[in-house]
Amino acid sequence: MSVLLEVVAQIREGGPIPFEVFHTAALYGPGGFYSSDKLRSSKAGDFLTSPEVSPLFGRTLSVLVGQEAERVGTDGFAVVEVGGGSGSLLRPLLEKVAVIDCWAVEVNPSARRKLSELVDAPQVVSEVSALPEELRGVVIANELLDNLPVAIATRTAAGWRELWVGEQGGRLTLVDAPPRPEVVAWCETFGLPCPVGGVVEAQLAASDWVGEMVTRLVSGTLVLIDYGEETENLESRRSDGTLRTYRSHRRDTHPLDAPGTADITADVNFTAMRRAAADAGGVVELLRQDEFLSRLGLREALSELRRRALQAAKDGDTMLQLRLKSEASAVETLMAPRGLGEFKVLLVTK
Repeated sequence: MSVLLEVVAQIREGGPIPFEVFHTAALYGPGGFYSSDKLRSSKAGDFLTSPEVSPLFGRTLSVLVGQEAERVGTDGFAVVEVGGGSGSLLRPLLEKVAVIDCWAVEVNPSARRKLSELVDAPQVVSEVSALPEELRGVVIANELLDNLPVAIATRTAAGWRELWVGEQGGRLTLVDAPPRPEVVAWCETFGLPCPVGGVVEAQLAASDWVGEMVTRLVSGTLVLIDYGEETENLESRRSDGTLRTYRSHRRDTHPLDAPGTADITADVNFTAMRRAAADAGGVVELLRQDEFLSRLGLREALSELRRRALQAAKDGDTMLQLRLKSEASAVETLMAPRGLGEFKVLLVTK
């Protein structure tokens, strides 16, 4: 049964459902976008993330892994990637650093098969709950938080209301619903100011996820990379909200139109994520991606690529020159100040 038919049947039986229930079904339930056997983060799929743009992304993160192994010690040290995709981040990272232990968490079955080429199969799991209860090392989640299910709230003259998912004639629609206390509390803390008629994605699941991972992390660093902003910088985006869909490398239709066929994402509220991490005992730092990668040496690596390309041109080695220029261009994309470079990196250290 398709996601649409499944959700319609659920609503007809029990009435409208909270948006995060729909969101979970559309992405992670049977027939959901990430539960299907299609590899999503690839040129042939639906989107590319930084690790697919250049292997130097993963190689650069290996510097942080080495630093943390030296800081906390190698006894029980592990690298964990949550939302590992095809292994485009782990593969170049593991080529550069000797890791005692490695885990990958990925819901997509096709991606898990690819990851099993890099990580011992028993340690390629579909849920965070399958990880060790205590972790020492580095945990990485690249473009994961934006996919975690959200509640949807709208601001009215009388206060907050929720938007749930209902059904009319076999089509899904957003319907007004009384707000739950936890949604109101989240919106009052992280969703203001918001104009009347404005929309806020209440990211309770993401906040809970961050808190859980920081609690599991006994010593080491949690690296969260995503697009979004802190609360005050999201104000201009609250008139219509930030919820959107992606399919085949472009923005797609409304999230309710064809559930299961497109990614559903929202800008991450990093103020909320910082609070969740700090409350769980982490020391928090928020950086731009270009700043983070530069700190780990990627800007110097870019300069070296450019130098080698110039030398190849002088030597008359056209093929090498073109390859090096292509690699440099990919790194420039990772660092672009109005592109991937403005993504945020939340570092949580214990």
